[in-house]
Amino acid sequence: MENKNEYFIPINEVAKRLDVPAHTLRYWEKQFPGAIRPTTGAGGRRYYRPDVVEKIQTIKTLLYDKGMTIAGVKKILHNGSFSEEIVEIKKENKPELKSVNNINNDEIDVAINLLKQAKMFLD
Repeated sequence: MENKNEYFIPINEVAKRLDVPAHTLRYWEKQFPGAIRPTTGAGGRRYYRPDVVEKIQTIKTLLYDKGMTIAGVKKILHNGSFSEEIVEIKKENKPELKSVNNINNDEIDVAINLLKQAKMFLD
């Protein structure tokens, strides 16, 4: 997540970060009680630890990107290979760095133009 020092993250913030409605997170709590256990505060508000948010992100990736069913994700959780899935998904999401020698001038020009546009936007 963005700030590793966060200890508890409210459900609305998790929903925004993961681009998933809060009611979906509550539904997944019921479907995956072993993996998703929020801490509840005053008034029953849900708060998630960063490691739980990482598990939710993996569940979302398995369901939405990999096309798995809820039963399939439950099977992964039951088999104990869920942490392996987290590692594999992190590897897939990590952009491959190119060697400086393999970058052509067109790619450099595109990158420079994007940086100029970002600078203008920030100024």
